[in-house]
Amino acid sequence: MTRSKSAARPEHTPARRRIRGLDADERSAQRRRQLLASATELFARQSYSGTSIEQICQHAYVGTKGFYDHFESKEACYVALLEQITVQFQQRVAEVAAESAGLEWRERLRAVVSAFVHAIADDARLAKVTFGEAGGISPAVEKQRRGNRRWAAAFLNTQWPTPDPDERRGLAVSLAAIGGMFELVADWLHHHDDGEAPDSVETLTEDLTHYLLVVELGRRAITES
Repeated sequence: MTRSKSAARPEHTPARRRIRGLDADERSAQRRRQLLASATELFARQSYSGTSIEQICQHAYVGTKGFYDHFESKEACYVALLEQITVQFQQRVAEVAAESAGLEWRERLRAVVSAFVHAIADDARLAKVTFGEAGGISPAVEKQRRGNRRWAAAFLNTQWPTPDPDERRGLAVSLAAIGGMFELVADWLHHHDDGEAPDSVETLTEDLTHYLLVVELGRRAITES
């Protein structure tokens, strides 16, 4: 019995085209990285509102079609960038918290705060994009910012030396503490932008650590009363 031509043909998966050693998916991922890197540079240097999609594309050496393959708007690009930076911050802080779990509370607090400060301040562009540019851009960006604050508050709530028996109240206090921390970071950034003598990273770390120690004293007074 003879087989049909279609049955006789072996099935082949089409070879994915490779250009300069990268296949289509790898090149797409590379373009996305280039666009986000350029957005970081330009948003930090000339602000979100002062940067156009065309400028991002020119800086990244990516065509506008390549931009819209990944982001439907400049706002979507910013949200993706904010998400990427946030994940980096969260991972670093969580790692240090785990590494310092056996330390006394004040030492652990300083280690975690120092990790947070260095994550945002070692590359000043990241601090500007995250804390200097995010306010008031759009409802989508504000939703992302609120989500970031709630994550940070939930994380902080696990770090206090004495948990609050009232979980809702404990989370509310932690959220307020995070708001204060972020305001101190924003003020630190404005000192740099205004041309005043900038405080050092160590000074910011000391201020944030002191602030959280004061908050903890208040928490303890309430929970023990």
